[in-house]
Amino acid sequence: MAGYAFLAIAVLSIVAYFIGQSAGRRFQAQVGREVHSLPVYHGAFVAVWVGIPALILVLLWLLLQGMVINQLLLASLPDDMTNGVSSARLSLLLSEIHNVAAGRIFTEPSPAIVEAAERYAVWERIARWAMLVVGLSAAIVALFVARSRLAPRFRARNGFELFVSGLMIACSVAAILVTIGIVASLVFEAMRFFAIVPPTEFFFGLNWEPQMPIRADQVAGAGAFGAIPIFVGTLLIAFIAMLVATPIGLFAAIYLVEYADSRVRNVVKPLLEILAGIPTVVYGFFAVLTVAPAVREAGSAMGIAVSPNSALAAGGVMGIMILPFISSLSDDALKAVPRAMRDGALALGATRAETMMQVLLPAALPGIVGGILLAASRAIGETMIVVMAAGLMATLTLNPLDSVTTVTVQIVTLLIGDTEFDSPKTLAAFALGLVLFVVTLSLNIVALKIVQRYRESYE
Repeated sequence: MAGYAFLAIAVLSIVAYFIGQSAGRRFQAQVGREVHSLPVYHGAFVAVWVGIPALILVLLWLLLQGMVINQLLLASLPDDMTNGVSSARLSLLLSEIHNVAAGRIFTEPSPAIVEAAERYAVWERIARWAMLVVGLSAAIVALFVARSRLAPRFRARNGFELFVSGLMIACSVAAILVTIGIVASLVFEAMRFFAIVPPTEFFFGLNWEPQMPIRADQVAGAGAFGAIPIFVGTLLIAFIAMLVATPIGLFAAIYLVEYADSRVRNVVKPLLEILAGIPTVVYGFFAVLTVAPAVREAGSAMGIAVSPNSALAAGGVMGIMILPFISSLSDDALKAVPRAMRDGALALGATRAETMMQVLLPAALPGIVGGILLAASRAIGETMIVVMAAGLMATLTLNPLDSVTTVTVQIVTLLIGDTEFDSPKTLAAFALGLVLFVVTLSLNIVALKIVQRYRESYE
């Protein structure tokens, strides 16, 4: 029903646009140049005041509908089912009612649950139709009100531009609030973790075994949260990735800028940038099915023991993934160097190689370094390739042929399964996320500072 509501609002907004535009054209035909705004602004003014308020109303309805119906359901249940019951038990009751209403019955439900499921189905159907009626009514009322305000001297353009400005401000505020919320949630949950596990153990411990019992009937270890093996594994894979991506990306950029003709550049540069659009899961399949067996067979041929999941395989494929970051940014930085500097060096007798090494690269160095640091932050935050090709075991090693794990992989592992967000095992994911956030943010800030500090202006 929500899809029909959105479609109806979109259709009404289009109709409102043409109604407002038609009115603007009539004003223009009647009074000519004395019309304040063009017909397109009359149409846009009516369209936004028809579509946006109705859309916000429907979104708020969808946001609150579930909570209101759930509260009504709990109030309709017998007192012996809800009095003195924990919030977790109430959530289970609501889940059972929803499952029974949807026909997902795993065990024989009680009569009270069946009756509640029937009420839930009826209330939800009424709420959906009410949402559609209220949304369309609001759009139609807004259409008549907005149309009645149109006049030859009506400032439709100013009203539309004011609305657009308000929308952009709202989007900016929403982005800022989301960022603050993410950081605040990471910090709050990480502080809860460090209240249980000492920070010294987390940052300097050499043993990572987060598996611990979260219920009385489970058997597991006591739990060890030394994150040094995870940090070392993350840096090892990122270092291998940068060893692969940096020279290839930089040399590709140099070739495309200085040596390739326009036909080759028009073909090779888009092909390189296509690598950035390949899903990371595809890179993961490539790593686990092609690169990892090739590395293992090459090691066996030389008599070297190679783990089935190795940091070398994951880092190599990750380097191919981040290759477009370095090549494109380096290409743009080299192309931004003024042509006069290149021509001046060549006029003085320098070869192309000397011009590139002594003129172009030093001038483009800020952009190149910034691209490398951005690619490093992308490599540190990668998950799927490491999950599929590097492994899950936190091994403290610098051998690229061994299996290692990274921060992002451990975050995924800790939050999968039957977990509660009040144990060190799950809270450790937030501590790791906070560390990852700080590291990637620092790399991005350093990249921007390098570009800003060493940027040179040429005339």
